[in-house]
Amino acid sequence: MPTKPSKNLETFSNPQPDRDYEISFECPEFTCVCPKTGQPDFATFRIRYVPDRLCVELKSLKLYLWSFRNEGHFHEEVTNLILDDLAKAVRPRRIFIEGDFNVRGGIHTVVRAEYEKPKAKRRLP
Repeated sequence: MPTKPSKNLETFSNPQPDRDYEISFECPEFTCVCPKTGQPDFATFRIRYVPDRLCVELKSLKLYLWSFRNEGHFHEEVTNLILDDLAKAVRPRRIFIEGDFNVRGGIHTVVRAEYEKPKAKRRLP
């Protein structure tokens, strides 16, 4: 059975929940569609996060990013949507996302967004 895109981000338990450590991913094959022109947009997404109790499972992240392939999104919208979905699924201590979009119309666009869990709600070791 072939693999299909999915909006479902799967997680697993953080093996070291009492320690701050960073997980980073680089996803150089992201595509979506420009909502104005219908032309494909290509980007490299860089994701860095400090997990709390959960980590994102990599295959589900790949299928999640693939799910945008035929959807129309502005660069700013899709970067923030990915941040919101990952923050909701993983509930990290901190997360930073960068969407580095290929040149389009002579303009190179990089969108950065981040989230930090409020300190009062953090679990202390």
